[in-house]
Amino acid sequence: MKAILVIFSMLLSAQLFSQNNRITVQVNPEKTYQSIQNFGASDSWRCQFVGENWPVAKREKIADLLFSLDTDESGNPIGIGLSNWRFYIGAGSMEQGDASDIVNVWRRSECFLDADGNYDWTKYKGQRWFLQAAKKRGVPEFTAYTISPPVFYTKNGLAHATKGDLGFNLKEDKYEAYSKFLVDVVEHFEKNENIHFAYLSPFNEPQWAWDASNQEGTPATNKELYKYTKILSKELSSRGSETKMIFGEAGDVEYLYKEKGNNSNGDQINVFFNPESEMYIGDLKNLEYAITSHSYFTTWPIKAQIEYRQKMVERLEEINPELDFWQTEFCILEKNDETTGGWGRDTGMPTALYVARVIHSDLTIANARSWDWWTALSQFNYKDGLVHLDDGKGPGVNNDTSQLNYDLRFDGEITETKLLWAMGNYSRFVRPDMVRIDAKIDNDLSLVEQATDLQVAAFKDLSSGKQVYVFMNYTEDDKPVNLAGSGNNNGNAALYITDETRDLEKSTVQLEELVIPKRSVSTLVIEK
Repeated sequence: MKAILVIFSMLLSAQLFSQNNRITVQVNPEKTYQSIQNFGASDSWRCQFVGENWPVAKREKIADLLFSLDTDESGNPIGIGLSNWRFYIGAGSMEQGDASDIVNVWRRSECFLDADGNYDWTKYKGQRWFLQAAKKRGVPEFTAYTISPPVFYTKNGLAHATKGDLGFNLKEDKYEAYSKFLVDVVEHFEKNENIHFAYLSPFNEPQWAWDASNQEGTPATNKELYKYTKILSKELSSRGSETKMIFGEAGDVEYLYKEKGNNSNGDQINVFFNPESEMYIGDLKNLEYAITSHSYFTTWPIKAQIEYRQKMVERLEEINPELDFWQTEFCILEKNDETTGGWGRDTGMPTALYVARVIHSDLTIANARSWDWWTALSQFNYKDGLVHLDDGKGPGVNNDTSQLNYDLRFDGEITETKLLWAMGNYSRFVRPDMVRIDAKIDNDLSLVEQATDLQVAAFKDLSSGKQVYVFMNYTEDDKPVNLAGSGNNNGNAALYITDETRDLEKSTVQLEELVIPKRSVSTLVIEK
């Protein structure tokens, strides 16, 4: 009887995975969408301590995890191969100490410049270490970004805004000086540290008030953004700089396509990239022709996640179809039914799958050319780090008390996350200049239904013909898949799987027997 059951089970399995029961993905490699610029993350705050103080072997381990394109003896990636690294230019709250009114020392930042106009290029030791580690491992692009002017240029003498003031926290007579400061920084790295910042981002989420005691930041109106961007462009041009400004970094994608809030800083596609607008900036030199935003507060419920991006694309098509979209910062903030929200670490697959879906939506609905995670390292009990830092006393801290995690500034343990490796399913294989190609699952499921079932995004290397498919399987069942129209329906390919037990683990698969494991993010690489 037992033998009969075994045979029956084998027959049932064979039937399940037969060609007739496979999910068909219709592929058209000749129908192309956006080219990919990069996938990145930022060094914000934690790298200043880790890169300066931690044992070198641990720093190198973290750098490998984030930047390396190498593999082990079995062909498994040892890192996620980020193609962009965001370097934070701080405002000087660290030098102010407790007078900065930023409670948590982990969120204070140094400034290269002092109030007397003197530069100290020995600062940022930790962040500069990671810059060089990224360059050494082949990261092709770097972005310098800031979220507040230096404290001695601000209206209130602080790196965060004053309650009730929703304007740019910059003295009126310091616009030119602030521009000079930022260009001095990128020029120094170019000439003295062999780091070329391809991009400079002078604003961060100007829609928020930034009036709390938790981090640097400043709001700004659209008029103030326009005024400063013109001055910064002039400064870059006068130096012959090849660094390009990236503009926007809106707090969420709605600010790109509609009026929102009461601070005159919405509808940014129309305001800044409509050639008929009084504040059109598309003709400025040293400007990347793209609008950028963050994906916060637009990811749950799933139906809304899809609609936000559809509306943004509709507005782009209406106002300026030539304008690119970049997603430049994300971590989970919203409460949701899958991860509960941001608080509470999750090193497993729920957070990894949730974020993979957001990346998928941004790439396939919003046509994002660039996609950046928020902060690479985190010591908090929060879902904000690709890699977590631990002091052995628990899963991170729950608030901004300045004395917590003092010892962690100097040493600690490294905790990897499934989120790290799931992002690697994109960043490690979808490389700069690849183009997204048409790939649709042949079923009757809506986009909302697919978002809890099986999703796929496909890419092609135009020079080599290599094809890359990133699958997300949210279900508890393995999914047999057939690729139709790819031109590669037979033969072997490499499949890299991230699930509860595997971290981008490589296997060789026959395409006619392709199966996407349950609860996984899996990347199929087909070489020509």
